[in-house]
Amino acid sequence: MGESEERAGQYPFTRGIHSEMFRSRKWTMRQYAGFSSAKDSNTRYRYLLDQGQTGLSVAFDLPTQIGYDSDDPLSEGEIGKVGVPIDTLADMEILFQGIPLDQVSTSMTINSTAAILLAMYQVVAEKQGVASHLLRGTIQNDVLKEYIARGTYIYPPQASLRLITDVFSYCNEHIPDWNTISISGYHIREAGSTAAQELAFTFANGIAYVEAALAAGLDVDVFGTRLSFFWNAHNDFLEEIAKFRASRRIWAKIMKERFGASNPKAMMCRFHTQTGGSTLTAQQIDNNVVRVTLQALAAVLGGTQSLHTNSRDEALALPTEDSARLALRTQQIIGFESGITEYVDPLAGSEIIERLTDKLEEEVNVYIDTIDSLGGAVKAIEAGYFQNEIGKSAYKFQQEIERDERIIVGVNKFKINENVQPEILALGKEAALEQLRTLKLIKSRRDPVALKSTLDQLKNAALDESKNLFPYILASVREYASVGEIANTLRTVFGEYGAH
Repeated sequence: MGESEERAGQYPFTRGIHSEMFRSRKWTMRQYAGFSSAKDSNTRYRYLLDQGQTGLSVAFDLPTQIGYDSDDPLSEGEIGKVGVPIDTLADMEILFQGIPLDQVSTSMTINSTAAILLAMYQVVAEKQGVASHLLRGTIQNDVLKEYIARGTYIYPPQASLRLITDVFSYCNEHIPDWNTISISGYHIREAGSTAAQELAFTFANGIAYVEAALAAGLDVDVFGTRLSFFWNAHNDFLEEIAKFRASRRIWAKIMKERFGASNPKAMMCRFHTQTGGSTLTAQQIDNNVVRVTLQALAAVLGGTQSLHTNSRDEALALPTEDSARLALRTQQIIGFESGITEYVDPLAGSEIIERLTDKLEEEVNVYIDTIDSLGGAVKAIEAGYFQNEIGKSAYKFQQEIERDERIIVGVNKFKINENVQPEILALGKEAALEQLRTLKLIKSRRDPVALKSTLDQLKNAALDESKNLFPYILASVREYASVGEIANTLRTVFGEYGAH
């Protein structure tokens, strides 16, 4: 073994969180999917698993993400458009039909309503005969970045932090192998941040979550082991590899030096990576295969634990089955044919990589010091600091494109006349109508007394800050309370957050 391999698996984990990395086990190959209906999404999941995918990754539609049922007037036109609609436990049962939840790892990209969807997942597992302690996966559950970059928040920050730490506490006891949060830089990067801002703003949010968990009486060496991160992979190949390496070093030092963690597993920055959606072009979509390959390769060279590769047609629509398969094959070719998995942190020692890793760490620490001086992430969000910094970076990037200082192949250089429209996935209205019919039927079959009782108990628990809300959400889910009904119950106590 060389020097670089000996250092992997040791604090501060710059070269990887495991000593053998991909020599002993490949990263989890996920393809983010969800559309139209639970039935259609289930068909896509089973297809991808048959094609060699090793973990599920669920996309939810916009109403589900912000706590509205499909029959809410605000949901009109959005049902099943950007993900799968989940109204009640009945939808979740269909979504995972025929998929043994003790054998797959499931990632759910859900934030404001994360506790509700995790509760549904647990109940579906129980109905399969799978105990909660056997479940593996991740909920994003990262609401702070919603205020910064994405917008699918419901409640004010403090109420959101309560829900998040309640999930931490519940899972520590009942779902110990579940990643209770995926602190996400992905959407910060998609909004236009630089690589350094992606790390810095995400880690600032991470610091806020750790502080909230400590204030709730949780042990950093326990809940810290289930924190995970979600990074973007962009086109600057060497910078991205250095970014992934730097992320591990920075977080390890934060957990050890700032929070006094002594458990090495609580210091590890474990992360999922998705290739950059904002880098895809609607022009010459086959070029996107090349972009995604470079981005995926950077993620693997940087030591990701899990990877989603975007499909060539996603600048136009949700991916077709063929495009999703090609995106998965991209990962498989890197994993099984390239030979790079035989080496741990293969670019360690490169002067450029080491210099970029150090440079990013320095830039990130300057940002974190600034955020600390503003009073932390929540105060910085309320002051608009993150949003303004990202806006400036996005504007600078766009100006460089318009002045031809930055070349985007097929967009501002090497353009062609494209007359043939590629085949894209078109979603009809029938699935949305069927979702409404099913929801009406489910709501008519419930026990109204039991349903009201569980929702009343949830409301009372929300009024008592000493209560963990997750068991009350779980009880409501068992009575087939809808996402909207549970979210609205909490809205009556917490109110809604309005961006300033």
